[in-house]
Amino acid sequence: MMKKIANTVRGLAADMVEKAKSGHPGMPLGAAEIGAVLFSEHLKHDPAQPAWPDRDRFVLSAGHGSAFTYSLLHLTGYNLGLDELKRFRQLDSKTPGHPEFGVTDGVETTTGPLGQGIGNAVGMALAERILAARFNKPGLEIVNHYTYVIAGDGCLMEGVSSEASSLAGYLGLGKLIMIYDDNDISIEGSTDLAFKEDVAQRYQAYGWQVLEIDGHDPGQIQKALTNAKAETKRPTLIIAKTAIAKGSPLEGNSESHGAPLGKDNVAKLKRNLGLPEQEFYIPAEITGFFSEKRLLWQQAHGEWIAMFQSWSEQFPDLRREWDRVMKQELPPNLETFLPQFQPGATTATREASGAILNNLAARLPELLGGSADLAPSTKTYLKGCADITVCNFDGRNLHFGIREHAMGSILNGISLHGGFRVYGSTFLVFSDYMRPPIRLSALMRQPVIYIFTHDSFWVGEDGPTHQPVEHIETLRLIPDLWVIRPGDANETAWAWLFALNANKPCALILTRQKLPVLNGTTSTGFQRGGYIIRNPESGTPDVVFVASGSELPLALDTADLLLKEGKKARIVSMPCRELFWQQDAGYREQIIDKQTPVVIIEAGTSAGWYRILAESAGGFIVSLDQFGKSAPAEELAGVFGFTPEAIIQKVKSRFGW
Repeated sequence: MMKKIANTVRGLAADMVEKAKSGHPGMPLGAAEIGAVLFSEHLKHDPAQPAWPDRDRFVLSAGHGSAFTYSLLHLTGYNLGLDELKRFRQLDSKTPGHPEFGVTDGVETTTGPLGQGIGNAVGMALAERILAARFNKPGLEIVNHYTYVIAGDGCLMEGVSSEASSLAGYLGLGKLIMIYDDNDISIEGSTDLAFKEDVAQRYQAYGWQVLEIDGHDPGQIQKALTNAKAETKRPTLIIAKTAIAKGSPLEGNSESHGAPLGKDNVAKLKRNLGLPEQEFYIPAEITGFFSEKRLLWQQAHGEWIAMFQSWSEQFPDLRREWDRVMKQELPPNLETFLPQFQPGATTATREASGAILNNLAARLPELLGGSADLAPSTKTYLKGCADITVCNFDGRNLHFGIREHAMGSILNGISLHGGFRVYGSTFLVFSDYMRPPIRLSALMRQPVIYIFTHDSFWVGEDGPTHQPVEHIETLRLIPDLWVIRPGDANETAWAWLFALNANKPCALILTRQKLPVLNGTTSTGFQRGGYIIRNPESGTPDVVFVASGSELPLALDTADLLLKEGKKARIVSMPCRELFWQQDAGYREQIIDKQTPVVIIEAGTSAGWYRILAESAGGFIVSLDQFGKSAPAEELAGVFGFTPEAIIQKVKSRFGW
């Protein structure tokens, strides 16, 4: 039966790609037996209830092979009709070119950028262990599932797979099972062109169990998966030797990776497999087989529901907490738990964030995270909470090691799994190392909180390698990512509250250097992305200063100095430019009118700020459109023109005052 299922998958996948005239047939044809055995005999799921919390997770890291997943989801009974398979890669279909979370039932994460799925799977497996430690009781293991991931040669070449797999091995994630579709082919040809390492030894060094099989032998696949599940202290890598485009005239040929087989080759494939030439053919016995399987899966789900009900009756407080975190509900009046910062005090926004985070964590047991080995600097350690280690999953502090890329993809996996609110931190300049998972957070609208500190040239002596210049702007370019740069401690508190209420990711951009706590900042203004924190006591302003972050107190100091020369200024805080643009035009004109020139101050690149100028009466931007230098920060402020005196000189020159 497994061979018949595999061949049916091959026929469906070939037809999908051929009809679309686009796609990647090689992987689905090569890994068909793996899919048949996994989805039929091992995956704990209920296609009628795809959101069952204790389902096994399946991740296709090699997301280009999406026809593989779609074929199996259809055969096993998910809400994915044959018409959707026929609409593969077409506008608004449920079968997009790469699997997309939220589009197709049964797709757990958006994959395609190679290696990301491995990191997501590590996060899902880690989430399972942490959730089990919190909610399971003896004899009532309501959290007890596996995470399976299929990866290809490309996934294992990408560096993120090394980072994530290394951490998974250290943590002993025994319920993580990765199947390596080892077909020795990449787009350019044989993997021998650039990839000849011993993958088995590599993963053994990471602390994984490694099994090697013939990926076209259902018996070997079955045995390997059984052995993988029997190993509880180590994740398992199953190296499945396969042939790309198995059964077709292009078997073993790199041309089958990313292009349709061609009508004649599809016909030959079907003849080789004993399938009729009919498009999208599914044998009646396969349909009957999965009809019976669905009854068994529903029965297993029903048994879990009965256990869950018993657990709920015995532990009602835990049940209430389970419901809350699974629905991502926040406790009421969370803002009352924010620390208050009084004007006149000084504190770095990273320090304020650390105090805020710990206050919030006391009310939010589902809040967990860590850093890429920088918690003492990013102030993201949860005091009084245990570390998550191989010996203890009942903790809240994650140590990712110096693995920014994996940190982002693992956070996505934890968030996708459900039951947690997660954050990760590093220096802003290193956000480049984790841009792919940040982008995917936004694409999937996962409310991951990214904490980036050391946000400008004020880092000082560490020099241009550690002084971010273009980084805030490049983050602002990512759609559906809130980028928030608070100007003082109180704005930092409101930024945290905003992030926890957001339905998509947030990047908090924080300072290393101390900043004054300001008069005039308000939570209601902050929630509109840009607002006035000071207007002239009388009359109209001569200039509007717009600033974010550490440049906000600089703007205030500049206005004070300018007042001594008889000129009045309005000060606008712009902590979140994206949020400001969502406000109506009337509100925006109240903040930045078309009669008053504007001076924008930000210690980074100027590019994205010109839209503000376009809505104003003109003006200019005080920015840093070059790399920094290694010197004390105060000295650099003078060199780069970020002092009140330097800004006033520019204002006088530009406006003829």
